[in-house]
Amino acid sequence: MTDTRLIHSVGTSALEWLHAHRDGFRLEEDVDPEVGFLERFKPVGELAVVCKVLFREGVAGSRQAQLARQLLDHAWRDTLDGGRMLVRGQRIEPFSPIPFEVYLPFRELGHSHPELERSILLNHRLESFAAHELTPVRRLGLSAFQRRFGLRPRPPESEMVGETWLGRTPEPWTVEGYAAYDVTHTVFHLTDWGEAPERIPPRIADYLATWLPVWLDDWLDLQRWDLLGELLVVDACLPRPTLDERAWRGFAAAQQDDGAMPAIRTMPQGEPDELFDLVYHPTLVAAFASVLATSRALTLLTHAPA
Repeated sequence: MTDTRLIHSVGTSALEWLHAHRDGFRLEEDVDPEVGFLERFKPVGELAVVCKVLFREGVAGSRQAQLARQLLDHAWRDTLDGGRMLVRGQRIEPFSPIPFEVYLPFRELGHSHPELERSILLNHRLESFAAHELTPVRRLGLSAFQRRFGLRPRPPESEMVGETWLGRTPEPWTVEGYAAYDVTHTVFHLTDWGEAPERIPPRIADYLATWLPVWLDDWLDLQRWDLLGELLVVDACLPRPTLDERAWRGFAAAQQDDGAMPAIRTMPQGEPDELFDLVYHPTLVAAFASVLATSRALTLLTHAPA
C-alpha cells in the first residue's frame, strides 16, 4: 500500500494551488449566449464537489479545511454572486440541468437561493426537462442529483446504470478517451462521489477490480495525469481499494512544486488565464483523489490486524 503521507501531500499541495488561483473560477458575464454562458459554471461545480468530499471524509488537516472553506465561500459569494448567477444561467437556458448540478453541492453545504429552488422544482415537473437530450452517464448523474435534492429521480437510477458504457462492461481495450471518462463518472455518480461504495453493483465492481489495475498501468505509462487521477478516485470508490503504489508514486511525481497538476505529460505554457483553464481540472482531480485515498488508507490501517 502507498505511503499515506505521500497521498495526503498531493491533496494539500493541490488545494494550495487552487486557493492561490481562485480568481480563475470566474464567469464571463458578457459572453454571447450562443457561445455558451453556462460552460464556465463547470469548474465552479467541480470545486464545490471536491470541497464537499473533503469535509465529508474528515481527514483534512486544519490548513486544508481552512483553504477549502475559503474556496467554497469565494465561489458562492464572489463567483456565483450568492447564487444570482445561477438564476441568470437558468433564465438563459431554462431547461439546462447545469445550474441545478452546480447548485446542489453548495446547497448540501449550507448555501441556498429560493428563486433557483423554485425553478428546480418547476423544471422537475416538466416533460421537457426529463426529455432533455443527455448521454446515459449524464442522465444517471442528474437522477442521482435529483435523489439527493429530495426529488423523485426521472428516470430512476436503476434504469440508467445498464445504459452507461460501464454498465455494459465493455471490452477493456476499448476504454479510452471519452469512454474512459464515462467509466469514471459512472462510478462517481453510483457512489455519490465515494460516499457509498456498496452502491456499485457486484458485477460492475468485479469488472473494475479485474481491469482497473491494467488501466492504471496504461495511463501511467502514457502520462495521462488527468485520467490517471480519476482512475485513482475510482479505486478509492471500490469496496476493496488497492491504493496502487506505482500509480500513486508516478502521479505524485508529476505534480509541480506549486501544487499544479498537468493534464498530459508536462506543464503547458501560456498566459495565466489560459494556463488555469488547462490545469484546474487535473489539479481538482488530484485533490479529490488524495482526500478519498487518504480516508481509505486510514480506514485500512484502523482495521488491520494487530
